[in-house]
Amino acid sequence: MQLKCQYLTEINEGRGIVFATGTPVSNTMCELYVMQLYLQKEALERMGIHYFDSWAANFGEVTTALELTVEGSGFRFKSRFNKFTNLPELMTTFREVADVQTADMLKLPVPGLRTGNYIIVDSEPDWYIKQVMESFVERAERIRGGGVDPSVDNFLKITNEARLLGTDARLLEPDAPNNPESKLNKVVENVAAEYFQSNADGKIGCQLVFSDIGTPKAAWSEDWEELFKRGERTFDVYNYIKTELVRKGIPAEEIVFVHDAKTDAQRETLFKEMRTGKKKIMIGSTDQCGTGVNVQRHLVAMHHIDCPWKPSCIEQREGRGIRQGNENDEIAVYRYVTKGTFDAYSWSLVENKQRFISQVMTSKAVSRTCEDIDEATLSYAEIKAVATGNPLIKEKMQLENDVQKLKLLKSTYDSQRYSLEDNIVVRFPKLIKAAEEKAECVREDIKTAEAGLLAEPDFAVKVGGATYRERVDGGTAMLEAVSRCKNGETTHLGEFKGFELLVEKNFIGTHYLVLRGKTDHKTELSTSPVGSMVKLENLLGGMAEELDFLTKKREQYQRDLEQSKAEYEKPFLQENELSEKTARLNELNVQLDLENGRTEDIDLAGEKTEEQNRVAEENLYQAGPPGKEGR
Repeated sequence: MQLKCQYLTEINEGRGIVFATGTPVSNTMCELYVMQLYLQKEALERMGIHYFDSWAANFGEVTTALELTVEGSGFRFKSRFNKFTNLPELMTTFREVADVQTADMLKLPVPGLRTGNYIIVDSEPDWYIKQVMESFVERAERIRGGGVDPSVDNFLKITNEARLLGTDARLLEPDAPNNPESKLNKVVENVAAEYFQSNADGKIGCQLVFSDIGTPKAAWSEDWEELFKRGERTFDVYNYIKTELVRKGIPAEEIVFVHDAKTDAQRETLFKEMRTGKKKIMIGSTDQCGTGVNVQRHLVAMHHIDCPWKPSCIEQREGRGIRQGNENDEIAVYRYVTKGTFDAYSWSLVENKQRFISQVMTSKAVSRTCEDIDEATLSYAEIKAVATGNPLIKEKMQLENDVQKLKLLKSTYDSQRYSLEDNIVVRFPKLIKAAEEKAECVREDIKTAEAGLLAEPDFAVKVGGATYRERVDGGTAMLEAVSRCKNGETTHLGEFKGFELLVEKNFIGTHYLVLRGKTDHKTELSTSPVGSMVKLENLLGGMAEELDFLTKKREQYQRDLEQSKAEYEKPFLQENELSEKTARLNELNVQLDLENGRTEDIDLAGEKTEEQNRVAEENLYQAGPPGKEGR
């Protein structure tokens, strides 16, 4: 594919390929390099970048930070390649081929979030889930200690089982108890409540339920629960939810699995039935119910049962309802988490990924490095905090979230101060001086115009070497002279009342007459000979209005300068709060069990001795929370 793209680019002089995508960077920063390799290989080579290693050395950095352990019981130090450096240079190069359009720029007519935010529904783990989570902790310790054969047990196995447990224990063990307060039972409650509320009084309300875990192994039947109890069916999320919704009084024919549609024709029929309200609840996965699914017309709610691996998957899911064509002004988006399970780690990973993606795919100016976060990232952090059972970990995450928000505000405050300082020292003094100098030139030109009118009150214009005293003759001669002038140049034509007469021709067909004295005075050229001469006279008579305009602009600039000085003196109101919460966050880092002081993760820059690990650990404590300068 790369060779084909390179060939098309070469034969079309660099304009052979167009990539149209909503998620050019969906999961890792390496994808930005791939996009550049396909679309601007020559630009990278001019910068001396021939391989990914050299790109990474210029624009990437390995960072070490505290992360939740996979088993969710504590924290560990982890080195990841997840930070951008030299961002302005990177984005300047990337934007040579990328036209980034974000939601805040497009302002499309899409429904807003009900209550203005995501609805986070947390579930308490029962005794069985807690017991299994403890076993995960023990298994993880043994694996990390190196005493387990990878073919017997490994982190990938724990990861998969922990994800299943966070959704429902019966996905892991069919005989596990059905927790009344489990995530799936709360999904059923909320879907049923939305159904009966939105379909009352002749209204139509449809819903989407997303789960990549526990997809159906067989079509739903009324006796599914009995078949499962007899061991003739395996437990899955889809059939359980539909069975419980039918039990609550929702017609089975109005609940559909997107997996039931096996062909394109069946899918289109299914989507049409959702758009018309014949089907009101669709349950599907990101892959089958994401891109290309247009069922938004009557959607009132969407439900995330699990957390996908990529931020782009969440965007694709929510894009099914938060899009043009939805007749509702607002839509509810539910996100479900089970405390003390793998859910916390899942949202933690998505937060880390979204952090750098949001920094790059933005309509705003980029900073030197990716260290701040935006609103989308903070919502993930909030979910991660709710999903954590340990009160110290939860407090740390909440504080981390607050500190990140405060740092974002502080960064905005600092950025505004830099702009205000530029206004005070450079911009407004320069504008004031320019307005004053321009006004002085206009005053001199007004005197020249008055003297010219006194010397020759009647109409007269000089074009070339001839003087014309009739407007139609002067205008005709001038238009003939203009027709001989070159585009893209300003050319001398003659004189008018003591001013040099010129024409400014551009390449888009709009030309200007210019009277040049101490400064230039412009008016658009008319195609009429008389009209052009009248415009010249109006230009001469309008100099007093131009002087009045410049005087008012100078006064406005002076007011803006004083306002900038007043704003510059204002302090950052949350400075004390930021300092206090940062200090508390540092205390929590010390109090929390950082995997019993173990830092055995491989450093991507090379192996370290125990003494180096100890020194690095102490430095990290002193540096403060993840994301702090120097981390």
